[in-house]
Amino acid sequence: MEYLPKDPFMLVSCINMLLRDHEFDSLEELCDHFGKESENIKKELLQHGYVYSEEQKQMRPVGYDD
Repeated sequence: MEYLPKDPFMLVSCINMLLRDHEFDSLEELCDHFGKESENIKKELLQHGYVYSEEQKQMRPVGYDD
């Protein structure tokens, strides 16, 4: 994969796949590889209802764990 998708829902899927398949150990490592800031990714995806779970190492819908 050469770049991260711009579509927020494809981005969530891509991030979760890359972390699940152990391509990267953390969101920060993944973002560094693609030249992105993890905080910017988190803010963008929060606007679409997703937050990053450090414990699960995945993007999850807001309120999923509540």
